[in-house]
Amino acid sequence: MKSPVPRTAYARTIVTSIVSAAVITAAGIAIMRSSKTLNVDGGDAAAPMNAVTTTPQAKGSVSAMGTFANPATPLSPLDEAAYDAKMLALAHIPPPPPIPIRKSSSTASSTATIPSVGTTQSSTASLSSATADEYPPFVIAPPRNQIASLWPVPLNRAPYPDDGALLPFDRIVAYYGNLYSTQMGVLGEYPEDQMLAMLASTTAMWQAADPSTHVVPALDYIAVTAQGSAGADGKYRARMPSGQIDEVLRMASRINGIVILDIQVGQSNVETEVPLFAHYLELPQVELALDPEFAMHDGAKPGTVIGTMDASDINWAANYLANLVNEYHLPPKVLIVHRFTQAMVTHTADITPLPQVQIVMDMDGFGSEMRKLNTYYSVIEPEPVQFTGFKLFYKNDTDAGHLMTPQDVLRLSPQPSFIQYQ
Repeated sequence: MKSPVPRTAYARTIVTSIVSAAVITAAGIAIMRSSKTLNVDGGDAAAPMNAVTTTPQAKGSVSAMGTFANPATPLSPLDEAAYDAKMLALAHIPPPPPIPIRKSSSTASSTATIPSVGTTQSSTASLSSATADEYPPFVIAPPRNQIASLWPVPLNRAPYPDDGALLPFDRIVAYYGNLYSTQMGVLGEYPEDQMLAMLASTTAMWQAADPSTHVVPALDYIAVTAQGSAGADGKYRARMPSGQIDEVLRMASRINGIVILDIQVGQSNVETEVPLFAHYLELPQVELALDPEFAMHDGAKPGTVIGTMDASDINWAANYLANLVNEYHLPPKVLIVHRFTQAMVTHTADITPLPQVQIVMDMDGFGSEMRKLNTYYSVIEPEPVQFTGFKLFYKNDTDAGHLMTPQDVLRLSPQPSFIQYQ
């Protein structure tokens, strides 16, 4: 296993990369990655003081739900062989070279010897001489349970998904942010039409870079934001109102995209925050993301230390989503977990993907290309869960060098199935 990136290195990165977002508290919190958080209490210029609600949101309007609300066609059945082949491709494990059909000089038949991966045995196929020359060469991918590497994750840890799953045949490309702030990401930084046009251009770029993987556009909306002030209940987080979520759903419907609700729990917890969004998570086009960076423990305020979540938190969320999938006959949900240090997620080996829930570990660090690659290969790749993600920062990454291109990211092994732009 490769050595993890020192936690202190990220603290220094956070200190030097703060942008001029809202002030988190009167005294300020020096190491907060302020471009990722919204301080409603502190007076963000784009956020009215009444933007916070601590009560469950009203159910979203039908007009905001878009074309995904009532699917007209049944869920696509899973092709297990194609799934296995795609997982191998993501791991950059190619099939062995084609084995040509060899004609026998003594008989009127042709044989092809197909090696069985991981054994010394072989199998033989006999073909008539009339068809041997036309028969396509054999291309045999090794069985997943015989791959001697971390990726793809074996089926006993990450089972086949139920019908209608997005991953691995689709790649999600998401714009991240909050409508109340121009500092938290492209979703909120630009006017709607401009932002959607930028997203369309970005998804087209990814589709061109990897034509074999369909690209799904997404709006990644920060539905619960960590706060530097305690708030009425002392939990250091602010929940966004349903009107904002409805707006994001409406925007996503314009591009036939999906919506990801991103949760920063502060001093609250997953069990409290996630169920408040059940009426949105019941929709087939709404997925969930958890941000351990802002999951605070032992009384720490968001931004004073890097937070953490345990596998038990992530498994709780996965089981909650699985129950919704079963109850409402939904396609499998995607659960994204952001991570850029090992300590942000504990007991990773205990995280359990389900047939109803596909789990993505997203490399959330920013900086130079070398720093980002180091983070991916020291934090994400050595601790496989199921799928991986990769975050790109339009400002923070370019300030440190350049924005990595799709071609740059696709060289990663495993290839990320989730791409997030902030």
